[in-house]
Amino acid sequence: METTRAGGIGRAIPTGVALAITVGIGYAACAFAFQAAPDAAMAFMNALFHGLDFRKLQGGPALFDFGWFFFALFVAVGWAFLFGTVFGWIVDRLRPAA
Repeated sequence: METTRAGGIGRAIPTGVALAITVGIGYAACAFAFQAAPDAAMAFMNALFHGLDFRKLQGGPALFDFGWFFFALFVAVGWAFLFGTVFGWIVDRLRPAA
């Protein structure tokens, strides 16, 4: 890939990687907090979203499943990489040429 301003996305990829790592860490921390204290996590979510009752979304035999955790983690990290790379590419286009 070309890394000059004239074309390519080579300089934007580190931005995508940084956002993907950040989202992955944040998602894992959130899942850990929910697993460790589901009632407190639900109370926080309800407060964060101005009183919407997220407890109604809880249900099923298990509140946490590692299979779904890794699936959602993979999707979130993938989207973050794509969006971060596009963001980095746009920032690079908006920067004045040196």
